[in-house]
Amino acid sequence: MPRFLIQGTFTLDGLRGLLKEGGSGRVEAVRKMAESVGGRLESFDFCFGDNDTHVICELPDNKAAAAVALAVGASGGATTRTVALLSPADVDQAVRQNVEYRSPGT
Repeated sequence: MPRFLIQGTFTLDGLRGLLKEGGSGRVEAVRKMAESVGGRLESFDFCFGDNDTHVICELPDNKAAAAVALAVGASGGATTRTVALLSPADVDQAVRQNVEYRSPGT
């Protein structure tokens, strides 16, 4: 199943909710969200920096990932950035593919 990194940043309302329910409450909410679209929460970490959370989920496909991003964004509690993750085996397959490409201007 494809894996996705979801980087989240809490809004002011999201931070207020986090203070109310704690970190474990957020993890459980995200676990249920992933399962509701046929996926699985692999990891959930809070962090410092530009993002407040790094979440890795296995999700069935890009449509499920888009549905998750839309639901989180529409909630008003956080903004997200979703990144499709590739395994080393995926990259091995990619480098073996023959690709025809012409660089601009050549």
